[in-house]
Amino acid sequence: MASPAAGDVLIVGSGLVGRSWAMLFASGGFRVKLYDIEPRQITGALENIRKEMKSLQQSGSLKGSLSAEEQLSLISSCTNLAEAVEGVVHIQVNPPYYIPLVELVPHPETSPATVDRTHALMRKIGQSPVRVLKEIDGFVLNRLQYAIISEAWRLVEEGIVSPSDLDLVMSDGLGMRYAFIGPLETMHLNAEGMLSYCDRYSEGMKRVLKSFGSIPEFSGATVEKVNQAMCKKVPADPEHLAARREWRDECLKRLAKLKRQMQPQ
Repeated sequence: MASPAAGDVLIVGSGLVGRSWAMLFASGGFRVKLYDIEPRQITGALENIRKEMKSLQQSGSLKGSLSAEEQLSLISSCTNLAEAVEGVVHIQVNPPYYIPLVELVPHPETSPATVDRTHALMRKIGQSPVRVLKEIDGFVLNRLQYAIISEAWRLVEEGIVSPSDLDLVMSDGLGMRYAFIGPLETMHLNAEGMLSYCDRYSEGMKRVLKSFGSIPEFSGATVEKVNQAMCKKVPADPEHLAARREWRDECLKRLAKLKRQMQPQ
């Protein structure tokens, strides 16, 4: 039996997101209570977690210093929420195992100590917490994602590039760099520092930004065009979509492993 870290963690919901968090906290040595109102859902979740942890261990991608069996011994099921919250030091719902980002968004009345404790807890289980200093619709990741989606849609809609080539621009272009450094550090490194970059390129950036169109409707002929391109690559039936998601997750798993090896100097 693994020796658990101090205190228990409660995961509310045993779907994909809940299972991912259960695995993460177990990897950090925490005893995990996995709650769901549906017993059959938890039974399936525990079996899924067992298979996933075994697979991760075999591929050398299991997080933490404990074995898969030791981590599995830390996870238990619970269908009574009142009982589940007893003795826990943290209650959790979101996000998945392979992407470590966690946005911490405190309520105005949340104490700084609570944010600091949660930040430290996320770091302990191998996540990458960021402090969102004030609440904003869409949070940070989604706002960046939506900005990219919006311009991607306009470029396709205006006939500048095909849907498949648009995705290639990101996967074999920006995405290669952004997997390791963000847009601000990219600016800093692409000149003699940030001040030099802004001095050189700000006028050109502003000129291009002014040419951006209005918010797309995400409907009509462009939806059909994009859908046809995507379905040609990945047919939109459950079997093909599931296989492609599995491939995506395997890529993320290997990338996460590489990123752990490629720590900044």
